[in-house]
Amino acid sequence: MSVFEYTGDFVLENGRVLKGITVAYQTYGTLNANKSNVIWVCHALTANADPADWWKGVVGEGCVIDPAKHFIVGANILGSCYGSTGPLHTNPATKQPYYSDFPSITIRDMVNAHILLREHLGIEKIHLLMGGSMGGYQALEWSIMEKERIENLFLIATSPSESAWGVSVHTAQRLAIEADATWRDHRPDAGSRGLKAARAIGILTYRNYAIFQDKQTDPDPEKIDDFRASSYLIYQGDKLVKRFNAYSYWLLTKAMDSHHLGRKRGGDLIKALQSITQKTLVIGIRSDILCPLDEQRFMAAHMPNAQLIEIDSAYGHDGFIIETKQITDHLQQWMPEL
Repeated sequence: MSVFEYTGDFVLENGRVLKGITVAYQTYGTLNANKSNVIWVCHALTANADPADWWKGVVGEGCVIDPAKHFIVGANILGSCYGSTGPLHTNPATKQPYYSDFPSITIRDMVNAHILLREHLGIEKIHLLMGGSMGGYQALEWSIMEKERIENLFLIATSPSESAWGVSVHTAQRLAIEADATWRDHRPDAGSRGLKAARAIGILTYRNYAIFQDKQTDPDPEKIDDFRASSYLIYQGDKLVKRFNAYSYWLLTKAMDSHHLGRKRGGDLIKALQSITQKTLVIGIRSDILCPLDEQRFMAAHMPNAQLIEIDSAYGHDGFIIETKQITDHLQQWMPEL
């Protein structure tokens, strides 16, 4: 993992200023002579800068996004706890970690940090910008903010604005974090029990009724406690607490709620989508209840050069990470030549 240090003032969309930022990033492959082989992978909520780690089967040696052919870039988003500036970083004004004092951020703030990294790396054009879920939010924003630099887009399980449903899910998750008595204590493990509960709420929306019935139903009809489904949610919550941070989770769900391509662009979502003229592949998952197919259909209907593919998966929203064979097949067939 590499680190880019930006020492200037970083002005957030809300007017607050960060006195310099750090962006953690990972690259694979080699930039070719005419710098035309850049593929930038934007990550979702709790992932990191290493797409070969969290998108196995799509990114990596022998995959459709292959370092033997492509110069692959992944950058950790602003506000995360995986290296880029966020609540666990030191506030230069106090010489202590920000914790709850870290200012609110938006998807556009994240993209502005990506743009600084792009300039630092000497990248003038991005052949393919891709992302799923919250990663798709970043890709969509970037395709408008630097239209002349983004040549092609791949979007999966994502949307052009956060839905009322998505905001409601995130609010429930933040309420769980806020209910933790340690929330807003200035220590790195503050809110960890709340984070565990928030993750359990999230898992319910990442999957769906059918997959829980199939995978988590107890075979013993005599059981009256310690159900398999309960154990599964507890396990998933514990697993996230060990690798993530409640302050970042709370902050990043707020950032997702801010996502609306029409904001400060006349408020017209359709016009914003019509301005995205890059060749685009949109994939939607039929069982996704978090970013349902209606959202991808809406995007594809209003983006001039978009192709929509609908895929089946038992895994709902998580299908964008799990269904790598289907994703690879469609992406390989569609992907523009270098």
